[in-house]
Amino acid sequence: MATNKTNETDQDVYAFIDAFTTSEQKRKDSLELIALLTKITGYEPKMWGPSIIGFGAYHYKYASGHEGDAPLMGFSPRKAALSLYVYTGLPEHQHLLEGLGKFKMGKVCVYVNKLSDIHMERLIHLMECTFAYMKEKYE
Repeated sequence: MATNKTNETDQDVYAFIDAFTTSEQKRKDSLELIALLTKITGYEPKMWGPSIIGFGAYHYKYASGHEGDAPLMGFSPRKAALSLYVYTGLPEHQHLLEGLGKFKMGKVCVYVNKLSDIHMERLIHLMECTFAYMKEKYE
């Protein structure tokens, strides 16, 4: 069985942001996301794998037998866009994306060029609802 590549590490989050972000805007947005996610989750940021900043953790196990740990919520300041891991991807939660602003979707990842493209109150609501769901489901 394959091993998980995205595990919690002891890499310094702020050193990562300084080294990895490609613009002052991405650095500023990353620091704002850290403050926001820390406030919503109550968890301090931790590095997961080489490039994800996560908050909290949960253990999952699929019917296939594959299992592992992942952050409850998180983000990555990737070169192309901020990758926000703050959405469940469930159909019953799709309404939480309405009015969010300018973004693209992966399966469960919200891609944002910069935070100023997003309606912050809607993003906060999305994060709060996702965090409540994740806490209820996994803790």
